[in-house]
Amino acid sequence: MASRTEAIVQYSLDALLEDETFLPNLTGDARKQAFTSLASILSTPNHIHKAFLRVALENKKVVRIPAFRVQHNNTLGPYKGGIRFHESVNEDEVTNLAALMTLKNALHEVPFGGGKGGVIINPRDFSEKDLHKIAVKYVHYFSDALGTDKDIPAPDMGTGEREMDWMMAEYKSIKPGEPYRGSFTGKSVVNGGSLGRREATGKGVYFTFRYLIHDFVNQQHQLLTNTDNRFAKTALETANRPLKMAVQGFGNVGSVAALEAYQCTHLQNKVVAVSDRNVTLYNSEGLNIPGLIDFTRQNQGDLPATEEQLEKSGVKASILGREEVLYLEVDALILAALEDQIREDNVHQIKAPVIVEGANAPVTSAADKVLSDQGVIIVPDILANAGGVIVSYLEWLQGRETQFYTEEQVFKMLHDKMQHTLDAILPQFFNDPFPLRENCYIHAVMKLSTIVYRHGKFY
Repeated sequence: MASRTEAIVQYSLDALLEDETFLPNLTGDARKQAFTSLASILSTPNHIHKAFLRVALENKKVVRIPAFRVQHNNTLGPYKGGIRFHESVNEDEVTNLAALMTLKNALHEVPFGGGKGGVIINPRDFSEKDLHKIAVKYVHYFSDALGTDKDIPAPDMGTGEREMDWMMAEYKSIKPGEPYRGSFTGKSVVNGGSLGRREATGKGVYFTFRYLIHDFVNQQHQLLTNTDNRFAKTALETANRPLKMAVQGFGNVGSVAALEAYQCTHLQNKVVAVSDRNVTLYNSEGLNIPGLIDFTRQNQGDLPATEEQLEKSGVKASILGREEVLYLEVDALILAALEDQIREDNVHQIKAPVIVEGANAPVTSAADKVLSDQGVIIVPDILANAGGVIVSYLEWLQGRETQFYTEEQVFKMLHDKMQHTLDAILPQFFNDPFPLRENCYIHAVMKLSTIVYRHGKFY
């Protein structure tokens, strides 16, 4: 098991061990032994499934493609987590992401456990027919591990509703007579998917930022003013004024979050920079986000990368290097690309006082400490990007009940769920010296530990 998850769990349990109001029936040596057991249970996965998918490609070559399905913990319910198609996929990464899903579901009180899947490919290197074969093979190889009440995959990096439709169809064909509508989430609406699922993560990312900086600050202004908490000072300095925002990554998460910021009536935002795998686009007066979204829809998801393409898109912007988005003078930076974007080697170039993790683990532990010590508010992935799994849960429910919610109902339930979590976390965050990430982890581990204890799994 990778050290990142072990460190998260151990740190959280160490904090809870000293809190005598938590599991008060456990005392003395029995308490220490129980917490040692908890560390072992929560920091290791239940199952790691590995396979080499044998696929005959259109070009007549037969390839063996490494693939994984990690099932971390199902204390709260069936395993749940996306399947990513990306060349950087590896067992350690997938295991860490599965653990993060366990904690994320616990934090937001979603009745799922944590799982994750991955296939080591660059989807751009394969035809649509080849990708269909890879998706089908994935289900075929891991079918015994999957199921509506066992392990429910969803889209992730490099996959979307198309792949989920293919996978559910294959699951249905090899599991005749079994319930199948809830076997995969993130499907197309016509195939049993939920309205709003594609936008859910990006909407949740922006909602989390807005609620913290606007709603909560205004509701709790007196509390924040009367504390010497460094993060409260940052929140007050950021609130109730025009904001310049930058968004790294312009896929499903980043583009939706950017559009939410652009259209927000609560805050006076200017989205001054966005980036993708090729470029950063910058305009100090604010970018035309709808125009950029229209361009990406017509150009395989890529932003304009040349002056000619900018002119064609009708968007006014300067073209910068793709990593420049990280180092701009902005009030808020949304990270919606890959892991490890802000690291020990570049952390001192970061100027944004508020960072929101739309991607999983875009800030390393070392960089997190440097920024937090400076009073930078980092809204962690476990809190900010849970919109996808929350609406996946709503899709799973709709499939089981064979009734469907309107888009308005979905987004209201999403926002209500995230607000409930924020209201539970933020007062404590602004009253103690710990960064928001640590507060979230402790809260999630506390929830999981309580259920594990109630289940009698220490014996």
